[in-house]
Amino acid sequence: MYQHMVRGLKCRLCGKRYPKEPLNFCTEDFGPLEVEYDYEAVARSMSKDAIRNRPHTIWRYRELLPIDGEPTVGLHVGGTPLIRADRLARALGVSELYIKNDAVNHPTLSFKDRVVAVALSKAVEFGFETVGCASTGNLAGSVAANAAAAGLNAYVLIPDNLEQGKVLGASIYGAKVIAIKGNYDHVNRLCSQIAFRFGWGFVNVNLRPFYAEGSKSMGFEIAEDLGWRAPDHVVAPMAGGSLIGKLHKAFVEFAQLGLIDGPIRTRMFGAQATGCNPISNTVKLNANKVRPVRDPQTIAKSLAIGDPADGFFASKLIRESGGWSEDVDDDEIIDAMLLLGETEGIFTETAGGVTVAVARKLIEQGKIDRDGSTVLCITGNGLKTQEALIDKIARPVVIAPDLAAFEALVEAAAPDLAAVAV
Repeated sequence: MYQHMVRGLKCRLCGKRYPKEPLNFCTEDFGPLEVEYDYEAVARSMSKDAIRNRPHTIWRYRELLPIDGEPTVGLHVGGTPLIRADRLARALGVSELYIKNDAVNHPTLSFKDRVVAVALSKAVEFGFETVGCASTGNLAGSVAANAAAAGLNAYVLIPDNLEQGKVLGASIYGAKVIAIKGNYDHVNRLCSQIAFRFGWGFVNVNLRPFYAEGSKSMGFEIAEDLGWRAPDHVVAPMAGGSLIGKLHKAFVEFAQLGLIDGPIRTRMFGAQATGCNPISNTVKLNANKVRPVRDPQTIAKSLAIGDPADGFFASKLIRESGGWSEDVDDDEIIDAMLLLGETEGIFTETAGGVTVAVARKLIEQGKIDRDGSTVLCITGNGLKTQEALIDKIARPVVIAPDLAAFEALVEAAAPDLAAVAV
């Protein structure tokens, strides 16, 4: 059904075309490759009614995802809630605020399940039996889990300083988890060598063009859940820089197909941590080249990619859309994690703290219109990064198991509550 939807791959720099193959760079200029679709064929198959009648997973948008047959991996991924965040909106001083909550994505509680479902479905089509990834945490767990469910061998390479929850979250699925001395950029270089030496399918190396397309499903869901419209503003975290571009591409594709009104005027805002801010720094300096951060230092380890593969394209999109980028320090990240938890009951990992904190800063700067519709993308679950909060949260008060002890506690903490109880 899908073989006529994807034409092949195309270089984002020179435009040279390639067939559908596990290749992520142009052999002419080493530019990144991107999937090219036959949008006329897509339009004949994809409509609002067709989408509505499909399961609430990423595969309801299957014509715009780059597989040739039925999906084989991640059949239940996606369909996460878009939450109207009125309490957080009041705290930030905006009128229409939404949380796209991929902290509850299936099966590993992060948006990475979207990209992995697509990449591993494609890996199966290409005939790979062994897959792998370079990861700052969330991708490791997702590749390990989805590979296990698909019966694939998996090698997961990570920096040696990751949060314990993310290490456990990859190891539990039986993948071969290997910690590398150094940061993500060291890990990524090694994975590139491994992929081509052994002929394995590394999702963010030779499968990257297909892998990256999975992020569009988050944008498709946002537009559909907003009543088939694109928001005025989107704030997204940036590590390698791919997500923010694919969110925008999703809105553009929906407009091209007549599923939402165009042209797209959504302003894209990128969020980074101050300890690793190569893309944010590029935007703020109005530079044409991304300067890598050689030694990332931030509690937001999932965003600690010093040399982002899509940094140039992300910074270019942010400027062209009329958006902006900011970065925040560790204290601001933690404050934002607490704010999101206390206002909306959402426990985000540190990357989500970056997103909320940057949104607050951009609103205060006047970069985000307080009267427009704004979507904040929460990409991972706080259960994975508990170390960041362990010394920032009050310990439980211990009392004797009797009512008098509890009454004394209530009276000491809030005398007015004790009066109400009486």
